[in-house]
Amino acid sequence: MSRRFATNTNTQGVAYLSPDGDPLWFSAEKGADELIPTVYTLWKKYDLLPCITTPAGVIPVLIGGADLMIPGVVQIPSSQTVVPPQLVAIAQYNKDSPTTRGPPLAVGRLAADLGSLKAGGKGKAVHLLHSWKDCLFNVGSKIDPPEVLVEIQEVGESNEGAETDVVGERDEPSAEVREVGGADLGEDDADPHVDPAPKHLVQQPRPAPQFSKEGECHLDSCRDVAPTRTEVSTILRDAVLQAIRSTVKSLPTASFPIPAGTFYSSYILPYRPASFRRPVPGPGDSSSPSGNDSGASEYPLIDLKHSTYKSLAAFLKILDKQGILTIKDMKPEPLVMSVNASHSDVLSHTPYVSLHDIQLKEEKREKREEEEKARVQEMEIKELWKPHTPSGSGRFFSEGGFDSSALYTYSELKATVIKYITARQLVNAHDQSYVNVSQDEVLHDIVAGKNESDESVEFLKREEVVQRLSKRMQNWYEIRAEGREPLLRKGELKPISVVAKTRQGRRANTLITGFEPFLLEAETMAEELRRICAGSTGVSPLPGKAARSEVLVQGKQIKAVVDFLLSKGVPKKWIETADLTGKK
Repeated sequence: MSRRFATNTNTQGVAYLSPDGDPLWFSAEKGADELIPTVYTLWKKYDLLPCITTPAGVIPVLIGGADLMIPGVVQIPSSQTVVPPQLVAIAQYNKDSPTTRGPPLAVGRLAADLGSLKAGGKGKAVHLLHSWKDCLFNVGSKIDPPEVLVEIQEVGESNEGAETDVVGERDEPSAEVREVGGADLGEDDADPHVDPAPKHLVQQPRPAPQFSKEGECHLDSCRDVAPTRTEVSTILRDAVLQAIRSTVKSLPTASFPIPAGTFYSSYILPYRPASFRRPVPGPGDSSSPSGNDSGASEYPLIDLKHSTYKSLAAFLKILDKQGILTIKDMKPEPLVMSVNASHSDVLSHTPYVSLHDIQLKEEKREKREEEEKARVQEMEIKELWKPHTPSGSGRFFSEGGFDSSALYTYSELKATVIKYITARQLVNAHDQSYVNVSQDEVLHDIVAGKNESDESVEFLKREEVVQRLSKRMQNWYEIRAEGREPLLRKGELKPISVVAKTRQGRRANTLITGFEPFLLEAETMAEELRRICAGSTGVSPLPGKAARSEVLVQGKQIKAVVDFLLSKGVPKKWIETADLTGKK
């Protein structure tokens, strides 16, 4: 995909874009065959061009359009084969690590030989052609430079001829100069952490790009030029190829015939390349992200009226003669009867990002955002253990110097055990996954059962020590749910039970118990399940368990109940199901 542009001196050029719309190469000189890489390309291959470094204070001025002067050069290529007017890249000098540099931020032509750069003096070092944040860069995705430091294999001497190849003063320009040629760098280009560069380091910058009401850039680097009628015709034909290759070929036979007007609005206009979209200057310099053809200010006039075709019917007849599609001439408009997906032009067509692709991407993003908003936040459930003096676990914590009043998660409990056995050198020398329990009286008393012999607990695996210790501790749990106060209670938390069983003859019912700790109320749950399952529900107290109830749902409704509990934020691991009806 290519795009024409003109500089402020009316020099015509061509930019070559990636399928994503980023300009990768351009030519901007009369009769020039040489392709010049943009910073988008240089960020993919840092060593594509010889590189010159300059202090941080010079970078904002270069971005504003100034040429680089000889006093602003810090490091130069070591190869003597680099001669004017060869292309070079410009990067920021890294004073903290002179053997590295930042990514390329500008491209230009060397204006002086390397000997002149070494000797110093006055004059122009690099004639700038393109830089980060200029109009050509803004045609693309406008990404930030990569945060990398590029290793410099070999560098030439600085123009001061000092022993080192870097002169520190250049990275901290004179404080007495605060402007360059009176030009205002602007908030977007100025770096608040560096002072502006002295006048002798850079040439007075060229005027900043100005835009017309139509969004066309009139100054340097890349003024968008409206496509010619011939180019518009080519773009529309490519849109047909893009539509056939990506979408139309997969349409069912019943979709045909398609009225010409419908084919044009549904399969030609939406499949024009998205790279022709232009940003519209204004408040916040924002443009519509939808990618549709909502106005000329966003997308140039690439349609039949601005092509070489006299009418839609004439355009379709040409495609019919070329064998790309088949039409039937009818009144009031022709019908597209079929498309030829095996046509050589369709097969050789190089896909690009179309307005349709941008619209689909935006729709997916909006749908994803809606789903994220609708998604219920899952409850955060922690099982906790507290040292218990009557059972003996309190002694383990007090002897080990740990907090005997704290609540521990399982991972914290495991870390505590590891710290204890490491401090007392209880790790088995032959197998470090085992613990020499018999060598520590406190640990032995905690993990040994009443009827276990000393030999059976002489060596235990580390994980088993943790499990045995947890059984001697007091169980607690904490539940955090969205929009509710955290719940911290003593006791062992058990999963919600969802059981389908047969009662009163052959009728199956689904019984739900153990839901109260999960902040669910019996009456509310029964009412919602009645609506979801379209059947009767009931609530009854559990015998011998105060404040605990059982919810009954008529029928075998295990899946519906589980989905309901998940929608309330109950983690799946805390739901146990069983089918006791005996039916498959």
